[in-house]
Amino acid sequence: MEKTSIIKVENANDFNPTHILECGQIFRYTKTNQGYRVISLDKKAEIYKDKTGYIIKCKEKDIEYFRNFFDLNTDYSKIKNHLKNYPLLDSAINFGNGIRILKQNPFEVIISFIISANNRIVRIQKSIEYICSNLGEKKTDFFAFPTLATLSKQDEKFFLQAGLGYRAKQMVKALQQLKTLDLVELEKLETNRLREKLISISGIGPKVADCILLFGYGRQDVFPVDTWIDKVYKENLKGKETNRKKIAFDLVKIFGLYSGYAQQYLFYWKRSLKNETNK
Repeated sequence: MEKTSIIKVENANDFNPTHILECGQIFRYTKTNQGYRVISLDKKAEIYKDKTGYIIKCKEKDIEYFRNFFDLNTDYSKIKNHLKNYPLLDSAINFGNGIRILKQNPFEVIISFIISANNRIVRIQKSIEYICSNLGEKKTDFFAFPTLATLSKQDEKFFLQAGLGYRAKQMVKALQQLKTLDLVELEKLETNRLREKLISISGIGPKVADCILLFGYGRQDVFPVDTWIDKVYKENLKGKETNRKKIAFDLVKIFGLYSGYAQQYLFYWKRSLKNETNK
């Protein structure tokens, strides 16, 4: 049996698994009696709280992977202090102060966010788990995310059975396109050029591309605009644009190199505020 080890995160002000996992950036997580279980590619971590902060438990060989995955070497207090200079961000940061932007695998993010387009989180999670449980390598108590080689052999029927609906046809085409691309080489492109490459893939529009740029490639000079960010822009920032591509451009002009962080705080705050109001 492989050894397990732990990462201790003592500053709970900059790390809250609920904020991190439920702010729309990842889909392979579940709540447990102790906290959360997170799966990334073929690796698993358990997160729970103790008297001094949070514990991340994983296989000993995966320690550095999850240090990087949870972006633990980045000083979020510095980021938050900078963003609090902007109107509205103070409230959003106080609400979701424990958010961290995960450093996820680009391929897993691309597939997951093609599935996410115009979709609900519960359905997205079910589709991804169906795909993993049918095609992923079996681990002790979970299935790994399938490889491109395995996924690209599937036909439209399989993805329909996975609950992708109209996205099934897009997924089949996207997987064939991905076989011709080197995702590592794409990392060398500047953001606008990389966005163009992503949008050329079936099933990826501007908003999904920006999500992939932020969550898969760590680009902070992007601002994914969905319904909630559209509301923030119009209701809170009194923006006049109606085209979401132009809204994203406006927001990046405002927040600059901190745009990705600002988007996560604002999205989580606005969506959660609405959900609280509806209770």
